[in-house]
Amino acid sequence: MVASQIHLVRHGEVHNPLRVLYGRLPGYRLSELGERMAAAAADDLAGRGREITRLLASPLQRAQESAAPIAERFRVEVETDDRIIEPTNHFEGTIMRLALRNPANWYVLRNPNKPSWGEPYVSIVARMLDAVRDAWESTPSGDVVLVSHQLPIWMVHSSLGDGRLPHDPRQRRCGLSSITSFEHRDGVFVEVGYTDPAAALAADATDVGAV
Repeated sequence: MVASQIHLVRHGEVHNPLRVLYGRLPGYRLSELGERMAAAAADDLAGRGREITRLLASPLQRAQESAAPIAERFRVEVETDDRIIEPTNHFEGTIMRLALRNPANWYVLRNPNKPSWGEPYVSIVARMLDAVRDAWESTPSGDVVLVSHQLPIWMVHSSLGDGRLPHDPRQRRCGLSSITSFEHRDGVFVEVGYTDPAAALAADATDVGAV
């Protein structure tokens, strides 16, 4: 037997008053609003009437904290999976709008298809799909939740959809605390749903840390 569905959950809003592109930097916790967003994602999953039997999260603080209300609701432990972490990025630790004004950074933007400023898209896809596949195969029954980050989740969506990885980051459909769900059908993973349970809270949120 294997898992029924895989749910990729993005973390909630991060406390980031300086609007830094935080990437993998330590110490970036959820804001109070982010905690409410994470609770909304847990409520959404609970309202589906499905059994969540396993929960994995990126090692970064914001993902671990976003997993906490899901763990409490379904009485499962949070397992850490390093493969679902945020990608590396040249601009990590900077204020992006200021960094882009610096000519010294322009060379880093030379190849948006790779992309040249961070971990290659194909690398993100490979590690994410490995994590999804392993979670599905090693879970005897029920659903699995993986709490990750915007770009890794979008890469899974894109690779299993039209296959086009290069994109405009402003066009990603992956809101804070959103849930993208998959099933394994006829030998492949298929996206079966997207929900944005924290959408009503998003108007007051700051979301500048994604890479």
